[in-house]
Amino acid sequence: MRLVVEVSTSKTGKHGHAKCHFVAIDILNGKKLEDIVPSSHNCDVPHVSRTDYQLIDISEYGFVSLLTENGNTKDDLKLPTDDALLSRIKDGFAEGKDLVASVMSAMGNLKIKILKNFKSSWLLL
Repeated sequence: MRLVVEVSTSKTGKHGHAKCHFVAIDILNGKKLEDIVPSSHNCDVPHVSRTDYQLIDISEYGFVSLLTENGNTKDDLKLPTDDALLSRIKDGFAEGKDLVASVMSAMGNLKIKILKNFKSSWLLL
């Protein structure tokens, strides 16, 4: 799963097609990637979605338990490998904070990318 951050094109040369130079960042591991393709070719674009879940537990094996919108639990997601995000999750959970994990998903891959404090909203009738 990559996020394109830069696109540049070259003019056509004596051998035909113009070229497109793509620079992207992998949203799962942060690596920078580059590719050059003819401008006449098509590119596949993955559907990336973000879903927020309330964090309810962290297992001793490195998995999190998340509360879904319909009240079920999601227990198959591992803790992130990013040290800063990992320490925020563990510290916030240890302090008893209500935390919301934003999970990015694309092409069958899921990963926690953002952590927020849970803000309950009150509906006044």
